[in-house]
Amino acid sequence: MSQPLLQTEMPVLARHLGDWVGTYTLVDLEGRILDKHTSHLTCQIPPDGTHDYYQVNRYKWADGRREEHQFPADYCDKKIWFDTDRIAGHAWEVDDSTLILKFTYKTTPNFYLYEMIQISPCNNYRARTWQWFKDNQIFQRTLIQEERLR
Repeated sequence: MSQPLLQTEMPVLARHLGDWVGTYTLVDLEGRILDKHTSHLTCQIPPDGTHDYYQVNRYKWADGRREEHQFPADYCDKKIWFDTDRIAGHAWEVDDSTLILKFTYKTTPNFYLYEMIQISPCNNYRARTWQWFKDNQIFQRTLIQEERLR
């Protein structure tokens, strides 16, 4: 595994390690809210070395519904690469505060997302935006606001 290399070559990603809580708001192209739920994400480098990076996403809706998804990733060529039963994709750094993630849901053909993730200079706040595409046409966005769990 390439964990020390990941932290050296992807310093912005390293700043995201830890726990984050926030809100996901899914909107259509006119800005109408389609869905809203809270989140708790854990971003870590697994101590057992099974993967270079590991993320757990926990979601909770007002009606009591809950979901949890695990996203192991490996490092190569200044990118982290995801390949799970649910998604395939990769993330890379574009400047000193921004990551871009492109991924597909494996069950949906002709479908992909671009996610832009900004972390604040103090490392305690994140803003994330998902652009959802089907047949190369944008059809919705997810707006995510998060704060580091202290």
